[in-house]
Amino acid sequence: MLTNNLGYPRVGAQRELKKACEQYWAGKVSQHELFQVKSQLLKQNWLTQQAAGIDLIPSNDFSFYDQVLDMSLTVGNIPARYSPVLTQNKGNSELDLYFAMARGYQKDGLDVKAMEMTKWFDTNYHYIVPEFLPNQTFSLFSTKVFADFEESKQVLGHASKPVLLGPVSYLLLGKEKEAGFHRIELLQNLLPVYIQLLNQLRERGAVWVQFDEPFLAMDLTENEKKAYEYAYREIKRQCAGIKTLVATYFEGLHDNAALAATLPVCALHLDLVRAPQQLDQVLPLLSKKKSLSLGVVDGRNIWKNDYNQSLELLQQAIDQLGEERVMIAPSCSLLHVPFDLDLETKLSPEIKNWLAFAKQKLQEVGDLQRILHGDEALLLQNQQAAALRKQSALIHKPAVKARTAAITEQDAQRHSSFASRQQKQYEEFQLPLFPTTTIGSFPQTADIRQLRARLKKGELTQAQYEQEIERATEEVIRWQESLHLDVLVHGEFERNDMVEYFGELLEGFAFTQNGWVQSYGSRCVKPPVIYGDVSRPEAMTVRWSTYAQSLTSKLVKGMLTGPVTILQWSFVRDDQPRSETTLQIALAIRDEVVSLEESGIRIIQIDEPAIREGLPLRRAHWQAYLDWAIKAFRVSASGVKDETQIHTHMCYSEFNDIIASIADMDADVITMETSRSQMELLEAFADFAYPNEIGPGVYDIHSPRVPSVEEMVSLLEKAATLLPARNLWVNPDCGLKTRKWPETEESLKNMVQAARIVREKIGEPAVA
Repeated sequence: MLTNNLGYPRVGAQRELKKACEQYWAGKVSQHELFQVKSQLLKQNWLTQQAAGIDLIPSNDFSFYDQVLDMSLTVGNIPARYSPVLTQNKGNSELDLYFAMARGYQKDGLDVKAMEMTKWFDTNYHYIVPEFLPNQTFSLFSTKVFADFEESKQVLGHASKPVLLGPVSYLLLGKEKEAGFHRIELLQNLLPVYIQLLNQLRERGAVWVQFDEPFLAMDLTENEKKAYEYAYREIKRQCAGIKTLVATYFEGLHDNAALAATLPVCALHLDLVRAPQQLDQVLPLLSKKKSLSLGVVDGRNIWKNDYNQSLELLQQAIDQLGEERVMIAPSCSLLHVPFDLDLETKLSPEIKNWLAFAKQKLQEVGDLQRILHGDEALLLQNQQAAALRKQSALIHKPAVKARTAAITEQDAQRHSSFASRQQKQYEEFQLPLFPTTTIGSFPQTADIRQLRARLKKGELTQAQYEQEIERATEEVIRWQESLHLDVLVHGEFERNDMVEYFGELLEGFAFTQNGWVQSYGSRCVKPPVIYGDVSRPEAMTVRWSTYAQSLTSKLVKGMLTGPVTILQWSFVRDDQPRSETTLQIALAIRDEVVSLEESGIRIIQIDEPAIREGLPLRRAHWQAYLDWAIKAFRVSASGVKDETQIHTHMCYSEFNDIIASIADMDADVITMETSRSQMELLEAFADFAYPNEIGPGVYDIHSPRVPSVEEMVSLLEKAATLLPARNLWVNPDCGLKTRKWPETEESLKNMVQAARIVREKIGEPAVA
């Protein structure tokens, strides 16, 4: 019986990759030095997996930015606009081209935007969206997969298992850039590159190759199903002598079970954490001699495995297939969990005993194998940890449960319709047409981060720390006034992360020192751990919002993170429904919204970038999720007067298919990412005749490039052709925390100027 791992975290236990990439972008380290960091991380990862007894250790699961972008370079899918990055500057390398596609490029006389970015299925990981043209051809361009495989052999002493994003999922993850064709039609052009990759890997000594095909767990058209059959039939026909494993995850196969079970591959991987019931469906369908990799260890969450449940599933498969055709594995790549629980020296020992990070999950895979071979002591230890968690007094708070149970429909309704609220808010605020604002955060400099570090070390008193935060807040208020922004923000200098900050002020949350998880590129987050019932013991943001408002006669937004996003961007308890936990958080946010209003804050933003991300992968499950997710937002937002304006923010998601639910949130203003897609997203809002106000992002904050005034004017004019001008706001795509001050200052100056120009062109009906 083999043990199998689908992928391992990349960024390093101390975020070494993040730091090295950012130094490379800043010109502080060479490409050679960056690759040295990569080699060190790869060696650590491979040896850790080898020490844990993993038989099928992945390679090519490492990425400097994103594995989908890696695949685009591998198959030569490089949009023509990026070619000058190499041709105009002979000193640039393939890596510079790669980062230009991810982050944009603005030097050497070139100004090229980054490619579109969106969420990886229902995770908080982001990927760079491939672009496709009719009759597009592909050819092998990047040879990273071979380099990583050869390096793994040197470290491990044997062949690793290269991981490739499967050809069908790669196409389905992308977008057509011209009308009149479907990207799946390009499969015949793409497949020869995959076959070339496989044959070259076989020649280098590869035994197994893993194809990630998460779309097998999605709703598929008949053409897409035929594409799977064709792709793997051709791979089997033209790639003899190499074993292929197709990995699905994040959902069950459902109506695709027969398709997946009969693909001509050597092994199929199932996510039995998300969908344990699919084992009953797949076992009778499995073609003869095919192995089954059972994902019984949760690759998406940090709770210790329940060995009893996992063993039951494993034994069921062994009874039908025999041990030699069963593999034990995590449910998906361990990219989505932190590195090593052993690094957590400050976590409550009681809570720590309930958890497992990536390194410990490898141990769990090995434990399950050992228990199947007779080690009952390991099973007893696991059962004792599970029993202690269930009995813990830390988890359950009767008052919190009672309050959640008492929520009524009225608690999720504003007092009046949007049309009535909008008129009152126009009269109250007297804002111009195309009012300008930002999404909330401003750059967090090294000085600001050092303040928090010094406070934690005891080098600053709380009073000294707050005095410095006040100084930074006043500076940013004065700066925004000088820019003539219409609605200001306090900058969020007191916040470490938009979820972690709130979790630290709520009950029911625990925090790690080194629980970093990659979100995109060099962006890492440290998700809180929701282990128990959630409540708000005291005000969380009122102090800083009211201080900022006291400094100016302009409106200052109160800034909060919404309940669904706090849920999605945390590691969530698995002992009660997620909907119950979300409503507990919603009541805590509602209390804060009411306190902000009582303190004189008249515009309150409740960010919900994760609403779309949390959508189940299968349409059949959408409505049940949307019912409780939208209700949670409305509960958080509905405790205020009509004159108080509620904003929400969403980013990097497709809303076309849930636009009615977005409207049902009934936020007075929604701001969102639209610049990378050239306002494409707004077309769905226009087709729906979305009634409320919208702030389509006019510049991409995930790229260091500075957009011109003309570029933003063009985007605003396009927006005004789609939606009523009186309903449009002007803002960046997202918060500016990760940007540098010089580019932020120049970009916002251009943004304000663009708003002025468009006002003058369209007219100035400030108040309806």
